[in-house]
Amino acid sequence: MDAGLVAAVRRFNRTVTQRVGALDDEYMARGRPLGQARLLWEIGPDGAEVAALRARLGLDSGYLSRLLRTLEADGLVTVGPAGPAGGDARVRVARLSGPGRAEWAELDRRSDELAASILEPLGAERRTRLVAAMAEVERLLVASMVLLEPCPPADPRARACVRAYARDLAARFPGGFDPALSVPVRDEELAPPAGVLLLATLGAEPVGCGAVKLHPGGAAEIVRVWVSADVRGLGLGRRLLGALEAYAAERGWREARLDTNRSLTEAIAMYRGAGYREIEPYNDEHYADHWFAKALSSS
Repeated sequence: MDAGLVAAVRRFNRTVTQRVGALDDEYMARGRPLGQARLLWEIGPDGAEVAALRARLGLDSGYLSRLLRTLEADGLVTVGPAGPAGGDARVRVARLSGPGRAEWAELDRRSDELAASILEPLGAERRTRLVAAMAEVERLLVASMVLLEPCPPADPRARACVRAYARDLAARFPGGFDPALSVPVRDEELAPPAGVLLLATLGAEPVGCGAVKLHPGGAAEIVRVWVSADVRGLGLGRRLLGALEAYAAERGWREARLDTNRSLTEAIAMYRGAGYREIEPYNDEHYADHWFAKALSSS
């Protein structure tokens, strides 16, 4: 990693933490540090499952429990089962008390004031530039938080992604999408050593997937590349594609192939931008209009 880039990120982090008051023992003069205030905010008026809070904030269970106990001791939060007596006691939900709701509202008001104080010294043009820059930084930070990891095809998260993939195809294709008409992709083809399915997660939630089948004596075949609408435009599709190519190349495959439908214009542009060239059909996929191939590097 370039040392200059690392130093620039560290400078940015120092400036932001100072400007938003993250270093203060009493965030926005409310008698508690930023971590407790942020957790209170995330619980919100509607409450939240403890597991969801842990995933959303990226906190380990011990630290989250300590924060919740502190807020409970202050009378701001209650933590209990999600449903009525006799329900699943393992699902714990944090809820704001009456004083907690009042504190949440005050944090909301002061957060608006803090944001306004950041913008106020700047002229109109610089305010617009700052907000646009913040939006871009937020997008890139979210992209950097997405994790890619191999996942068994039968994992419920992988199944959910494949179902979402099929729904997207049905919405995009003029005649809909019937999986029964498509070339089947069996679970055993996407499990090592025959292949792999990569799952993309953001805060433990699945937001994308992609798979590659390693055909012995033939090309690696990339299938089921899907990205949730919530994170599109962050380069995740290209990242999944590159990771699948690297997986195949590291195992000795020297060519990747894939097929796609003419309706998926963004995917076609991505494949061409990634160096794929159009080739003659190599399968009888019912929904394919274009077939692509790319030489893989062993480096």
